[in-house]
Amino acid sequence: MIRGIGTAVVFIAFIGVVLWAYSSKRKSSFDEAANLPFADDPKPESKRDQDSSRSNNQ
Repeated sequence: MIRGIGTAVVFIAFIGVVLWAYSSKRKSSFDEAANLPFADDPKPESKRDQDSSRSNNQ
C-alpha cells in the first residue's frame, strides 16, 4: 500500500516537472539560461595570430 502511494506521488511530481519544463511561459527564461555559458567568454586569439603579432613588434 505504501509503495503504491509513493509511486503515485513520484509520478505526479514527474508530470508536474515535465509540464513546468515545457511550459511556453518558461521558454524565454530557459533560452536566456541556455546562453549564459557564452555570455562572458572573450573571443580567443589563435596561437598563430599571437605569434605573428609578437614577431611584427620586434
